[in-house]
Amino acid sequence: MALQAGFDLVGFARAEPIPPRILTEWVEAGYHADLDWFRDQLELRLDVGKLLPGAKTVIALACNYWHTDADSPVARYARGRDYHLTLRDRLRTFRANLRDLYRNVGDYGSVDANPVMEKVWATRAGLGYVGKNACLITPQFGSWVLLANVILDAAVDSYATTLQPDLCGKCQLCITACPTAAIVADRTVDARACLSFQTIENESAIPAQHAAQMNNIVFGCDVCQTVCPLNSAPVLAAERFAPRAVASLSVADLAMLTREKYQELIPGTPLARAGFDGLRRNAAYALGAAGDSSARPILETLSRDENETVKNAALWALERLR
Repeated sequence: MALQAGFDLVGFARAEPIPPRILTEWVEAGYHADLDWFRDQLELRLDVGKLLPGAKTVIALACNYWHTDADSPVARYARGRDYHLTLRDRLRTFRANLRDLYRNVGDYGSVDANPVMEKVWATRAGLGYVGKNACLITPQFGSWVLLANVILDAAVDSYATTLQPDLCGKCQLCITACPTAAIVADRTVDARACLSFQTIENESAIPAQHAAQMNNIVFGCDVCQTVCPLNSAPVLAAERFAPRAVASLSVADLAMLTREKYQELIPGTPLARAGFDGLRRNAAYALGAAGDSSARPILETLSRDENETVKNAALWALERLR
């Protein structure tokens, strides 16, 4: 049923609580940055029984999203339709079919935004393991996967009995390649340094030491996945994940976005998360990081922008061109 609904991988895990140490040490170290909602939802994340009373099973689901190696300042997962919408469509179909077949079984569905530890459940369900870059790595698709979960208040016939082997070995490529050294320890990412956090979640000025590493990076960052040897043979994903026109835009194109062009290209994609000003701010930083003097006219225009964060990013970038 899960495969028919469009998911590529499915596995089953017992809904047993997650040891607190996995999260509490990360939060106590401040690695969650200013994502206070993460800290506030710790109890929910550690015990799915608080989301669905009587929870007995967690169904882990995954979709391959890889579509192209074409150069783009946008992370691969964000180049097409918003994955939340695609996975929710598939999850809705799966849950409806599940309810038709098992009318007395309660369920709770989650795609990304809910307080569910998706990678933990995918690991427990045998879909993959968490690599040194803190991404879930699957045998079939590498780390180019998006995750979802369904929690049930009923047991299933069988659960995953073995974990996927850790194939990272002594490889350190993701750690050494990270532009901002955000992978501070094995499988531990400091969100404060991660360019995915800075370009999407941070609405204020990006710290100069991180902005300086944003060459050709405007939304999200794929560096730790791109260098991973376990991603060397990607599998083409379904058409639903095909890139849209926004994926072909350059950093300069994104810096010069008009509101009209934004409304034409961005709604319905993950880039809407950053917003009109956020994308232009990021693009200004990226132009400065690249150090290309031909970008000076664009940056001079942005340095007079009415939005303060865009203006300051452009002024920073112009200083880099001197």
